[in-house]
Amino acid sequence: MNELQYEKSPYLLQHKDNPVDWMAWGESAFEKAKREDKPIFLSIGYSTCHWCHVMAHESFENETIAQAMNETFICIKVDREERPDVDGVYMAACVAATGSGGWPLTVLMTPEQKPFWVGTYLKRNELMGLIETAKQLWRDDRKKLLDEGDAFAKHLRASKETAPGTPRRSLAEMGAKSLVRRTDKIWGGTGFSNKFPMPHNLIFLLRWARLTGDEDARRAAELTLEKMSRGGIFDHAGGGFSRYSTDVKWLAPHFEKMLYDNALLLLAYTEAHQEARRAWYASIVRRTADYVLRELRDPMGGFCCGQDADSEGEEGKYYLFTPEELSRLLGMDALPFCRRYGVTKAGNFHGKSILNLIGTEDWETAPAWEAAALEKVREYRLTRTTLHRDDKVLTVWNGLMIGALAKAGLVFGRADWIKAAEQAADFIETNLRGADRRLLARWRDGEAAFDAKLEDCAFCAWGLIALYETTFKTAYLQRAIALGEQLLAEFFDAERGGFYPYSERGEQLLTRTKDLEDGAIPSGNGMAALVLSRLGRLTGEARFIEAEEHQLRYLAGAIERYPASCCVSLLAMLEYLEPTEELVVCARKLPESLTDYLRAEPRQNLTVLLKTPETAEALAQLAPFTADYPVPEGGAMYYRCHNGACERPTREL
Repeated sequence: MNELQYEKSPYLLQHKDNPVDWMAWGESAFEKAKREDKPIFLSIGYSTCHWCHVMAHESFENETIAQAMNETFICIKVDREERPDVDGVYMAACVAATGSGGWPLTVLMTPEQKPFWVGTYLKRNELMGLIETAKQLWRDDRKKLLDEGDAFAKHLRASKETAPGTPRRSLAEMGAKSLVRRTDKIWGGTGFSNKFPMPHNLIFLLRWARLTGDEDARRAAELTLEKMSRGGIFDHAGGGFSRYSTDVKWLAPHFEKMLYDNALLLLAYTEAHQEARRAWYASIVRRTADYVLRELRDPMGGFCCGQDADSEGEEGKYYLFTPEELSRLLGMDALPFCRRYGVTKAGNFHGKSILNLIGTEDWETAPAWEAAALEKVREYRLTRTTLHRDDKVLTVWNGLMIGALAKAGLVFGRADWIKAAEQAADFIETNLRGADRRLLARWRDGEAAFDAKLEDCAFCAWGLIALYETTFKTAYLQRAIALGEQLLAEFFDAERGGFYPYSERGEQLLTRTKDLEDGAIPSGNGMAALVLSRLGRLTGEARFIEAEEHQLRYLAGAIERYPASCCVSLLAMLEYLEPTEELVVCARKLPESLTDYLRAEPRQNLTVLLKTPETAEALAQLAPFTADYPVPEGGAMYYRCHNGACERPTREL
């Protein structure tokens, strides 16, 4: 019997009518495998994944394939967004075995969860061949499979610990030079087929360029940001970015849109605008934020995971147009619109056209008719077909969007974006806490589930810190501090440094290896280092300061072979190594001049606390060193410390 009908995950529910007897990940599935003496077929994916859909239609909906799977295996489906810890273990096995990974992830393993075969998408005949081989070996040569599983487990569990190092600027320089060297000098980004945005790498390059004056780093980041925003990976009609491009020019994406990409890109374009003051960057920020608030926001205030690539079984159908279609829609504006956005009779994607500005010369200057035409196109495509939305609310990705919206709202003076960030933070506090008030990882359809992992706590804390630094509401700082304490209590290796991906108090998987490299989202270890850096300086508490130093020594030793793959860790290292500024502002209310100052340009190594009569008591608990700072009857008093030395207080910002 297919048991996925009882689950909440949209991905699992997509497979509830398969003839495969799917079970969810859990002890009941493993016990059944032992009881029936069968290996396990584990399939991991997510609901907006194009190739997951393809494999499902080709194989998991096929009665013959399903019968063979049911006879041979206990079959388990996992939503990698709900269970990134499970996905992380077996993706590491896939990369170790094949040199690459991706979704759908296909794993054959023993009832003890030890993998003996791993791969990704399989065609129907390939899958049937795999089933037959596994069935024969399990029956006739099981020792071979068990030995393979033991070897995999031993490899995955092997200690990858390195000696601690010394945090140093040269690691960041090595990372920047490597990223610049790998950047496509014509189209930006890296790679020659699939290109991923990797916005945290771009943020690192922008901050490094600002810090050092490295023009090569700045040009590499800005070239990539420009080319992406002109290509089809950006949705010119509706805003927001797709997951990745399948070509060198950023023209043809896999069309799924994910919350985490758009959060990080929102932050990257915001920081690029602060540096360059380009109206184009501001436009991309606005249109991306508008997309997220319009399409991905749950009515209760949280943000949903993303939207599918496929419509009615056809990849990209929602986003494709023909000249004839646009002529009927736009009338006299159709011809200039098609010229500007590259819509031709021949098309650029399966005979139709993806809107783009790749060949447009005057692309930064919007014609008078453009905004109205794009809005017509956006509204029109809503009537043609629909996009599936994965409406799970994940703590980890919401943390990223909270931080990005808070920062963008401050920079662009958008109170509505800041309000949306606050509502998402409050959604998490209200709906993603267990009975014991511990943070949980996923909410959907009224149900919260799964213990928070490292990235949930670190990303949520990062978002709350950004929200405090925008609103100066102490409730957000208080929640961030509590999450910082949870990071240290449950995930931190106090002996050797580094954070484990999940807590000892929950389910224990095959491995508990510390993940250091940034992937599609930043490393939890890197983000935790950033959180410790901020909390140490905001609170003055030794436990955060000492843990940050311990973590950075660990990172310095662990990432020195290839620092370019750990850009968020490098950002944390730069915050530690470069001169810092701490500002305590005592006033009856938030001074407008302070907001203007913070909006003007990036100040990554500045932390600000605002003490008012309303926040004084809370701040005395959260940042005890502020207790003796008096709030003046009128105006503001500024207390500035620079690189560990405090200056005389002043009335002038």
